[in-house]
Amino acid sequence: MTDANEFAAEQAAYDHIPADEVAGRIRHLQQQLAADKLDAVLVTHNVSILYWTGTMQTGYLLVPAVGDPTLYVRRSVERAKRESSIRTVPLGSFSRFGQTLRQDYTSLFESEAPPRIGADLDTLPASTYLKLASFIAEAYDGGKGGAALPDRGLSRLSDASPQLRRARMVKSAWEIERIERAAKALDESLAEALPELKEGVSELEWIARVEHGVRRRGHIGVMRLRGYNQEVPTGMVGSGAAASEPTYFDGPAGGRGLGPSAPQSVSMKRFARNEPILLDLGCCIDGYVIDQTRTAVIGELSDELLEAYKAAEHIIREVEKLMVEGARCSDIYAASLKLAVDHGLADHFMGYGADQVRFLGHGIGLEIDEWPVLAGGFDMPLEPGMVLAVEPKFTFPGVGVVGIENSYVITAGGLPPRALTRTKEQLFKL
Repeated sequence: MTDANEFAAEQAAYDHIPADEVAGRIRHLQQQLAADKLDAVLVTHNVSILYWTGTMQTGYLLVPAVGDPTLYVRRSVERAKRESSIRTVPLGSFSRFGQTLRQDYTSLFESEAPPRIGADLDTLPASTYLKLASFIAEAYDGGKGGAALPDRGLSRLSDASPQLRRARMVKSAWEIERIERAAKALDESLAEALPELKEGVSELEWIARVEHGVRRRGHIGVMRLRGYNQEVPTGMVGSGAAASEPTYFDGPAGGRGLGPSAPQSVSMKRFARNEPILLDLGCCIDGYVIDQTRTAVIGELSDELLEAYKAAEHIIREVEKLMVEGARCSDIYAASLKLAVDHGLADHFMGYGADQVRFLGHGIGLEIDEWPVLAGGFDMPLEPGMVLAVEPKFTFPGVGVVGIENSYVITAGGLPPRALTRTKEQLFKL
């Protein structure tokens, strides 16, 4: 097991994202920009800035399709320069950002036609978008009225979110190693905490023991989501009826939570005998997350719940066979729906009623909700290096939730995916 001293030694080796790792990411993004006929992309989201620079300090990243990128930092410039692997400069006056861009990328803004520049509009606040769009217009207009013509700027700042998300789908060996470290930390912490999962202990008390374990092993304390108004703590531990309560969280099981201000995950409910306990847990080390679910029971599950749990195991085994290079995400999702029908559990699959979610699995990496997604309409083929969490679950209102979730990396040559989760697959009877 990993003690605090061992973690400290490991952490010293992983303080910085290697420069060659960042350089490879930039090259891949630039190839995609060129293929999509974009002249540049303006990256504003903190997680994406981390991915393409090595630092998460506040600012704006301009990546041209040809040439060197620049990170314009609001704060902290000193720390950003220490961590970043690309050209890093102070942002300076935000109101003069358009002029700064024109000065630094003259060829981009002095072309006859307006440059095609994209941005991460899926995360960019509207007020900031309008300002940036006017700056782009100003840079092209040479500082002569562009700021007064935001409508012209709007057409020059398109949505590059799909390109940015696609560019991050395939994980490098360096990234996969981080996810595996998170999986190891979670597995060890769960092993320590399971003996404490007893009748009368509250969901909140118990997850705090898991969180203590993963924090000691380097968990950064958050699990990042890209989705608007979505957030998630270390995980969702729900027992009995509390686990099956619907909530806003875009997942098959949200949990009762601690009230209207935290309407998901653990509650003050105490574990009881013969009810399902869903252990949907994660860990984030060096920014990279692992996502896994196991089911436990103190005593025995009812026949109905036991059959549903076996169905979840069967679905994940069948899906593993389908998760090969070239397979379409939508086809895998369709196959899972058919399997749920075959088990007579379609109404309970991935939620219940109007609260059923329309996916089986999702990409993971720096965020929990990355691409690709095993869902209808997501026809993208799987590629080696993609990492996905697959989570067949069944919800029974007023009774509970059962299921399983593993995270996998897609391999090459038609071979089955490699599981990154380490915790033993079983129904934990306590």
